[in-house]
Amino acid sequence: MDYLAGLNPSQRAAAEQTEGPVMIVAGAGSGKTRVITYRVAHLVHRGVDPFHILVLTFTNKAAKEMRQRIMSVVGDEAKNIWMGTFHSVFAKILRVEAEHIGYPRNFTIYDTDDSKSLIRSILKEMQLDDKLYNASFVYNRISSAKNNLISAQEYNSNEQIQADDFSNGRGQLGQIYLTYTQRCYKAGAMDFDDLLFKTNVLFRECPDVLHKYQHKFKYLMVDEYQDTNFSQYLIVRKLAAINENICVVGDDAQSIYAFRGANIQNILNFEKDYPDLKVFKLEQNYRSTQNIVNAANSIIANNKNQLKKHVFSENETGDKIKVYRAFSDNEEGKIVAEAITQERALTGGHYRGFAILYRTNAQSRAMEEALRKLNVPYKIYGGTSFYQRKEIKDLIAYFRLTFNPNDEEAIKRVINYPRRGIGDTTVDRILVAADQRQLTLWEVISNAAAYLDGRSAGAVGAFATMVQGFQAIAKNHSAFDAAMHIAQHSGILKDLYADKSVEGLSRYENIQELLNGIKEFSEREDIEEKGLDVFMQDVALLTNDDNDKDPNADTVSLMTIHSSKGLEFPHVFIVGLEENLFPSQLSLNSRSELEEERRLFYVAVTRAEKKLTLSYATSRYRWGTLNNCEPSRFLDELNPAYLELDFKPKMVPDNAASFADERSSWGERDVFTKPKPKVLPKTTAMLPKAHTPTPGFSPSDTSNLQVGMEVEHERFGFGKVINVEGSKNDIKATIFFKELGQKQLLLKFAKLRIVG
Repeated sequence: MDYLAGLNPSQRAAAEQTEGPVMIVAGAGSGKTRVITYRVAHLVHRGVDPFHILVLTFTNKAAKEMRQRIMSVVGDEAKNIWMGTFHSVFAKILRVEAEHIGYPRNFTIYDTDDSKSLIRSILKEMQLDDKLYNASFVYNRISSAKNNLISAQEYNSNEQIQADDFSNGRGQLGQIYLTYTQRCYKAGAMDFDDLLFKTNVLFRECPDVLHKYQHKFKYLMVDEYQDTNFSQYLIVRKLAAINENICVVGDDAQSIYAFRGANIQNILNFEKDYPDLKVFKLEQNYRSTQNIVNAANSIIANNKNQLKKHVFSENETGDKIKVYRAFSDNEEGKIVAEAITQERALTGGHYRGFAILYRTNAQSRAMEEALRKLNVPYKIYGGTSFYQRKEIKDLIAYFRLTFNPNDEEAIKRVINYPRRGIGDTTVDRILVAADQRQLTLWEVISNAAAYLDGRSAGAVGAFATMVQGFQAIAKNHSAFDAAMHIAQHSGILKDLYADKSVEGLSRYENIQELLNGIKEFSEREDIEEKGLDVFMQDVALLTNDDNDKDPNADTVSLMTIHSSKGLEFPHVFIVGLEENLFPSQLSLNSRSELEEERRLFYVAVTRAEKKLTLSYATSRYRWGTLNNCEPSRFLDELNPAYLELDFKPKMVPDNAASFADERSSWGERDVFTKPKPKVLPKTTAMLPKAHTPTPGFSPSDTSNLQVGMEVEHERFGFGKVINVEGSKNDIKATIFFKELGQKQLLLKFAKLRIVG
């Protein structure tokens, strides 16, 4: 039986080319896993010992699926293939060889929590500010260094790195890294990044060990090669140096993990490493309709840095891609929820056939609430429902405590978060005092001096005073004003803002989105009671819905686009297609960053099998202020031949004239066109250069900011104040920045340096 008969000509050619360096460029939906499976099976059928085959993947799920498929072709021999993630395979090697570099074979592997715990201990010992040196930020900094093969010693001797750290006020990072490395070594432990870092050290310092594995692994295959970092690249290159029977599989158009250290140049420059490389392109998409594939091609064609290929589909032509415009993110959620219910009613399909994709986790709130109102079941894929996220539950616990100080669970959750010197021992004393005297925890806390002594009494008393202040504010202010006051004065906003990691930024955005939701609640005209306590009643019902969900139910999938990679759905909705949201504002500093955002959009589009819907809002709240939004440049880049606009009159705001800056007069046409006014389109060549803050940049007191003053912003650069309005905590300044144009900023968050 010809076990390769089911492959198309391109797939078969790639599977049969087993000798020498090979690169398989696999377009979206082109049957990549199938080709890898049959290529490995073909090696075994040709008589290659499975023990000499190494297959590296990026997830355990992918490795398991691949092994099962190979077993279905070649039988139990597949069990002897070395197959797994980079970390699992090289952890296995280090268990055998670790003694060569001074580690015991039974070394401990620290997970992320272990590593951050050790970092927190080091920060405490060094008496460093844990806000400035946030554990997550420090961990990510060390991780990035290791993935670029920069040791602690090299980190400390590199003048540029040291200068960057000192200019950012974190001059002790190098010493923390060194101490962390020493402590791990002393404990006989490696963290997750060490599994690759130490493998590189092993191969560099022990040529005999490298020689052993070069001869052991005569055939190497690497899946998702576009996602490899420098450390992974070097290991693979060293292992393949003798036999050069290396096959890498990937798609540069789906390289979306630069923030994790992935280097797209590894796949773009692969031919430079192996001049006699044979390249196979898998260009037939078996997943999506022709319209979706053609639209995706029109997007990615705008990237200059890519491997050229022509992805095509022989599936049905399919429906055009619908584009919705909404006035707000809440209306956008309503439009999407209604579209799902209507489509399901028409086709009789399952909810599991629908997916909603967004750029940031915070965007799930509006989608979740709209789906709930229509009783559409959903599940957050690869994440947590908005109201179940830790930072949201933390702030809501403060809200609960404000209206019910006897809420013991809320007390225990936030009494020392953010940390305010109330440790576990003090909490235990409060619990004991309450139990012995038959009092509530709040009665003990609000009379701390009577039940506690010394410094702990002062810290607990200050906590009680703070909560009492929240109670007074909540009685006399709107839901949003009270919520903002609590978020600021509890210390939650400051604590999350200090965490500059990717996760920290996401948590900060989630808090902002919760406050945005409260602001919209405060301005609703269909309800009379708009206090924070009324909002809390709605939240209680929403969180109860979360707890009642059946994990096996037929549900709509909600997820970030990053989480969607590798998945596919009949119906896909991509929401929030607005400038500064998608593409992200953080990606507009260079062509490479913008091209990664475009690849992310390409990944999102190619998740759809049958139908694709895009949407954007013309306004969104940000810290309680309604901001106008501009449609994403990616919408312009889609070939209009594959689009169908669905703008209804009810979706156009009354003050439509204020949205005249939209890139196209979309409400009047059936295709996207450039605007009639002489406005230059945005191009990567015109993007503002990243601003480098003045050395020693320090924010000024802006309480007396005046029109006409010159100011500097850390990210936006230099500008001139053209308007100041508002009062107390809501003073807003309109500033014209030389590179970015006019922006409106809340002074309490802006961090401006007054130049003159």
